[in-house]
Amino acid sequence: MYRSTFTFQIRPHVQAELDAAAAHEARGEPILAFTHLERAHILGQESTVEHVRTHCAMFRWALRQNIAGEALGQTWRIVAAALKTWLGWVPIGNTGGAKVSGFKPMPVPADLQQLIDAARSVH
Repeated sequence: MYRSTFTFQIRPHVQAELDAAAAHEARGEPILAFTHLERAHILGQESTVEHVRTHCAMFRWALRQNIAGEALGQTWRIVAAALKTWLGWVPIGNTGGAKVSGFKPMPVPADLQQLIDAARSVH
């Protein structure tokens, strides 16, 4: 129940970051777009659905930007996200890009930590 409640609570915040990414990409700002994809990833990491969804968004971004290495990296991350999240093996704060180890925990920005904590506290 916890994970599905968390998913329900965090989803609007993940979506807001995905929407911001799309807006930046539409304005020709792909780096800012990817920053928002990373933020969506941090928010959604503890939800299998949201975690996989953000990696799929990163994969599509990489294809549109013609960045083969990122697209390839996201391919395995999509599969790994499904398994690792389900098993609870998530490196908290990891930004999810292919240039970062998929096993490395990273600091969570304070504004995102507040949203994560709020989503966790709803039972």
